[in-house]
Amino acid sequence: MNRFHAGAATGHPLVTEAAIHMLEAGGNAFDAAVAAGFAGAVVEPALTSLGGGGFLLARTAQGKMVLFDFFVNTPGKGRKPEEIESEPSFFPVTVKFPGSDQVFNIGAGSVAVPGNLKGFLHVHRLLGILPLKEVLAPAIEYAAKGTKLNRRQAYFLSLLKPIMLHSPMGKELFLIKDNNKERYVEEGDTLIFPDLAAFLEEVAASEGDAIRDIYEGMAGANTAREMEKTGGLLTQKDLREYQVIERKPLSARFKGVELHTNPPPSFGGFFIKICLELLERLPIENMDFGTAQHLSLLTGAMIQVENYREEMGSRLIPPDETWFDSASQEAVRLFARGTTHVSISDSHGNCASMTTSNGEGSGCYIPGTGIMLNNMMGEDDLHPDGFHSSKPGIRVASMMSPSMVTRENQVHLVLGSGGSKRIRTAITQAFLNWAHFNIPITDAVISPRIHWDGELLQVEPGFSSAALEELSKKIRLNIWKEIDVYFGGVHAVAPLKGEAVGDPRRGGMARII
Repeated sequence: MNRFHAGAATGHPLVTEAAIHMLEAGGNAFDAAVAAGFAGAVVEPALTSLGGGGFLLARTAQGKMVLFDFFVNTPGKGRKPEEIESEPSFFPVTVKFPGSDQVFNIGAGSVAVPGNLKGFLHVHRLLGILPLKEVLAPAIEYAAKGTKLNRRQAYFLSLLKPIMLHSPMGKELFLIKDNNKERYVEEGDTLIFPDLAAFLEEVAASEGDAIRDIYEGMAGANTAREMEKTGGLLTQKDLREYQVIERKPLSARFKGVELHTNPPPSFGGFFIKICLELLERLPIENMDFGTAQHLSLLTGAMIQVENYREEMGSRLIPPDETWFDSASQEAVRLFARGTTHVSISDSHGNCASMTTSNGEGSGCYIPGTGIMLNNMMGEDDLHPDGFHSSKPGIRVASMMSPSMVTRENQVHLVLGSGGSKRIRTAITQAFLNWAHFNIPITDAVISPRIHWDGELLQVEPGFSSAALEELSKKIRLNIWKEIDVYFGGVHAVAPLKGEAVGDPRRGGMARII
């Protein structure tokens, strides 16, 4: 019998510490994941929130695997059709990454029905073993006492400054008084969230009833009234009827291992599976990492999958053999967006892979809680048929793809990523590095990445100049000067080998105990 190592890889040292504390206190991987989810909402405010949504892929020690879908729903239940069709409060902001810009939409009209709170509570009640009060303790401490803003989180917040300062609550939380002047938070400042701390203490004392109040009680009614007043579509009926969905994971075989990931209606796992199936049809067997052949074939596969995605729109129809034949020939011929992730395993064989997001944040808050609501209705990659085109109550598709890799019915790797449109390419590359190139998981994650954005191949530094020169003869390149959060944040645990890695692109931290 192989020994399972307990470990956690997350996007922040304090989130990893919260998860590890649960494991050391006798909790399981699911207690640790839920503790990490709450803690991340405090110390990673640019990447996640209790007002966002997510997914948790769970595998129990008995071998049962289930995908908990607590991502967001489209809002507007109980509203008249003409109210939904009218223009909601919705406006663009541009996030300026060092090498590329991306436009997002914020405001009350960008808010979708949140799922994180209900999802965390659902997972804990079904699979956790520690008291909820103990699971919430790290997040409560971080929110009440405050935490120092590290370099990576300060950078993320700097990217999202217009969103964070959109509302009076945001200004109260993220503006610091300095010599009788106000300035935006920066590295080294202490972030304190008193309203959030008080809310979490209420959740702990009520054993979760305060969360039910958000969805079914007066807190939900207050939120709905605030949304209506400020031009949003979220209603009390949306909150009351929201449900966590349990799904069968999507599986894909590649080189003798099986990758299990997020199934439809989400996009991410679906296109990871297609990309891997296409790569297996390409001449990759003897290629080396970082060569012109590797970059050319991988880029070709990315382009073909992106073309298929654009052709399909919101329809997730698996391609047939004719498409694979054509796409593989084209791939060879051509080259002759705020999210965080936690990966956790415990010593009993339970594993949890959880990705959560607030989008970039709407700038709007749940009254009295300090919880910023998401802007998922304002992310173009989640709405290929157009903004606000779906009926109310529809589960929004997502790029988030919490994943696990098994061989002979044992988990060999737990992984996932943040990164908006780059999630699927980040996971595909980290997995390919590990499964095909046999690169140890730490190096597989840290290795430079590429991403086809539809017009340019975005390239991290670290590839050889000879390979890039060869590639530039066929396609336009944008070579970045440094690794960046733009290219995702893959956090991974290899429970049988006792290895774990937190992606430095997102300030990741991993520990094995």
